[in-house]
Amino acid sequence: MQIKNPYAGRPDYHCFGCSPDNENGLQMSFFLDGDQVISEWEPKTYFEGWSNIVHGGIQATLIDEIGSWLIIAICKTAGVTTNLNVTYRKAVPADQGKLRLTARLKESTSRLATVEIKLFAPDGTLCSEGIAQYYIFNQAVARKRNMYPGDEFFAEDPDQT
Repeated sequence: MQIKNPYAGRPDYHCFGCSPDNENGLQMSFFLDGDQVISEWEPKTYFEGWSNIVHGGIQATLIDEIGSWLIIAICKTAGVTTNLNVTYRKAVPADQGKLRLTARLKESTSRLATVEIKLFAPDGTLCSEGIAQYYIFNQAVARKRNMYPGDEFFAEDPDQT
């Protein structure tokens, strides 16, 4: 199920990772698949660090962004990154098609959530892995400070297929 982006179309929303209207950004979108969040993202040449290789900083941003959407979709609140550890295993091709990212909640408390993220090449090769920790807000604070629309916004609409 696609995760609706509640911020899309807002004139003050320019997120480098997920705004569909930021022409210089990654324009990521996300899907809920059981207990994990999935994203498929196709690199453009201006995200290269070396010829036909996705820049490591872009990989880290992809990993952080999908982790934050797991906080929205699974933890049902907003949060901020407190720690991000990325392991680069293989070069990520920038010219072979869509990359696939998966995020899964590893553990959470009332204040912290740890998310495991994997980035795969188009052929399924695991290229990068991340462990991200997020400070999570209670829903009242998330609604007030982070424009979190509430988990009811993300409820599946039976009229849409």
